[in-house]
Amino acid sequence: METYTITDQEQLSPTVKKHVIYMPLIAAKAKAGQFVILRAHEMGERVPITLYDWDAKTGTISIIVQSIGKSTTMFNELKKGGKFLNVAGPLGTPVEIKKYGTAVCVGGGVGIAEVYPIAKALREAGNKVISILGARNSDLLILESEMGTVSDKVLTTTDDGSRGEKGLVTGALEKLHASGEKLDAVFVIGPIIMMKVVADQTKPWGVKTFASLNPIMVDGTGMCGGCRVEVGGEARFACVEGPMFDAHLVNFQNLMARTAAYRDREKACMADHKCRLDAIH
Repeated sequence: METYTITDQEQLSPTVKKHVIYMPLIAAKAKAGQFVILRAHEMGERVPITLYDWDAKTGTISIIVQSIGKSTTMFNELKKGGKFLNVAGPLGTPVEIKKYGTAVCVGGGVGIAEVYPIAKALREAGNKVISILGARNSDLLILESEMGTVSDKVLTTTDDGSRGEKGLVTGALEKLHASGEKLDAVFVIGPIIMMKVVADQTKPWGVKTFASLNPIMVDGTGMCGGCRVEVGGEARFACVEGPMFDAHLVNFQNLMARTAAYRDREKACMADHKCRLDAIH
């Protein structure tokens, strides 16, 4: 089988799809928290996607992609048996997996896919793992049963109350803390504003909190500087020094501003792509 080939797929929600890709070299070396960079075609954008799972025996890796912009939509238009142009990885620094005690894994939206391998590794290391999953509604809530297999407890929230408890992940985290549960570490992945609010929440509790950052990224090797983030008042490169950082030291306002820099251009590209699809069909 050729590398980059999609061996299996699963539609997890109307806009979220799982791709299983034959990439034996990556599957043999991947660790929790690392990512790959993919392209759909020669002129395509290089997009970083966190590894959801991997299997050295079958030589496959699994990624979960949400159709947000033009490139991610093109990824999800690929069919089983099709191929990505290229897949580079594993990239980034793996999450430090050790015995913390009780570790809380907070995933928002597609960030649930990214927190899954971390929860799995933490539990295998002997931690008690409590996972908090959040989404706007039940249609966007993914991998609830899968998270149950790698967690001692799973708490689910949706903004509209269509699944689990109505509210935000911070509400579930607050109740967990108020219950007297000793929290030794929190790992949060999701929308930037969600990670910021969780970091603000846990700071006065004195609980170690780590966030996986998602700045604009190009080469993924530290050469371009496009992924720079501010952590502890210093510039850091998320692609090689992260993507996981001490959430209490991250300048989330700076991160939000940088990720929004090309939003108008992204909308224009997506509108053009939809027009082309309509013309084809």
